[in-house]
Amino acid sequence: MTEAYISSLPWTRPSTLAERTAAGKKAREHAPRSGLAHLTTTARDPLAILDEQNTTRLQELVPLRIERMSASPFAFYRGTAAIQAADLSRDENSGILVASCGDAHVSNFGFFASPQRTLMFDLNDFDEAAWAPWEWDVKRLVTSIVIAGQATSRDDGVVQDAALAAVRTYARSMAANAKRSTVRRFFEHFDAESGLAAMDPESQGTMRAAIHAAEKRTGDRAARKLTTLGENGRLTFVERPPTMTHTTPEIEGRLHENMRRYSESAMVDVRLVLSQYTVSDIALRVVGVGSVGTLCTLVLLQDGDGNALILQGKQASRSVLEQYGGVAQPQPVIDHIATHGEGGRVVALQRILQAVSDPFLGHLQAYAGDFYVRQFNDMKGGVDMDQLEDPVFREYAEICASVLARAHAQSPNAAEVAGYIGNGRIVGEALLEWAYAYADLSRADYEAFVAAHPRPDHATAAARAAVRGLG
Repeated sequence: MTEAYISSLPWTRPSTLAERTAAGKKAREHAPRSGLAHLTTTARDPLAILDEQNTTRLQELVPLRIERMSASPFAFYRGTAAIQAADLSRDENSGILVASCGDAHVSNFGFFASPQRTLMFDLNDFDEAAWAPWEWDVKRLVTSIVIAGQATSRDDGVVQDAALAAVRTYARSMAANAKRSTVRRFFEHFDAESGLAAMDPESQGTMRAAIHAAEKRTGDRAARKLTTLGENGRLTFVERPPTMTHTTPEIEGRLHENMRRYSESAMVDVRLVLSQYTVSDIALRVVGVGSVGTLCTLVLLQDGDGNALILQGKQASRSVLEQYGGVAQPQPVIDHIATHGEGGRVVALQRILQAVSDPFLGHLQAYAGDFYVRQFNDMKGGVDMDQLEDPVFREYAEICASVLARAHAQSPNAAEVAGYIGNGRIVGEALLEWAYAYADLSRADYEAFVAAHPRPDHATAAARAAVRGLG
């Protein structure tokens, strides 16, 4: 009776690896791999996109954003994910969508602590995460390798070699991941110490120095640097305008209610931890390059013995992949955003794309906006591209590509990506050509941007004066 009942239930066999790979190969018919080299340069207005973004930022911080983006072509590139998404929307694409980072340049990979207190290496910025064609992330990564290589005055052969090596590493990694079971792909991760074993001595030395720097950037160290202890035993933030100031009475007045909303989104074990702290202070914190002007807060918690926990709340807006790239999101993503806001999107995609995520991740809707929350400075660190010798520069590019492939491999379409790419030769040449062309285009945008904002020193002074008024 039981066997007969079970056999009568509707059942559809999931597609096999061979079938999914074949589907990827078939996608070449409507989207030839060589077509990924084509860059559309017409009908674009990059500075208008930045101006549009600036209208939604804290106006007193816009001059600081302009100054940071004016620092160099690479700094400008870091702040122009929206421009690149708009440009990518005009190009041919593979049509194979995966959960994407949306801003996968080389400085958005780095170290952070796992819940087991081991140091991980992974993607570390998910503000723009959404579903998009797989190659959009890879194009942003490879272009960042080109721009970073040019910015550090490397020989063009070195830059080309590193960029091409990244694409081939991504191709090999996607092929290998596609052959693994879904669960095995889920458990794949890159911990810092294990990764060192496969490196040459020079690379080991460079990466170990970065690891050592990240290990020192703990929450306790941040609390010592950023807070002061009052006579009543209360910890408060020390203001350092323009990057650290106290908030408005409106924000302070809603702090406890917003902490409650955030804690409801956290895991039950984290809620129990939070219940043993009391809220002590809140401050505005300016972070990053492209994020400058979004509302970012640090919330200071302390227990009865004066131990501190600092959480960072950051405003979340629509992903540029959707807003400027025009990628229609899957219905479950649309439904999730409708229920949990854009902060919920960031948290959900971070948990999908990262092998191990911060246990304090959460989200809330407040101040007529959406936010996500995470720990501040929990062994977070990155690699300074200026400090890398040429062989290490290439190896770092390959590491980033492997990590990106691991993230993309969590999507059901991973085997289709692998089938479409093949051995990586044609795709490698196409993406290299596109990346070099886009690096030239981005530099021209940078020069136009600097020409449109010729007085960064005065802008900085204005920003500092305005930010002081926020306190």
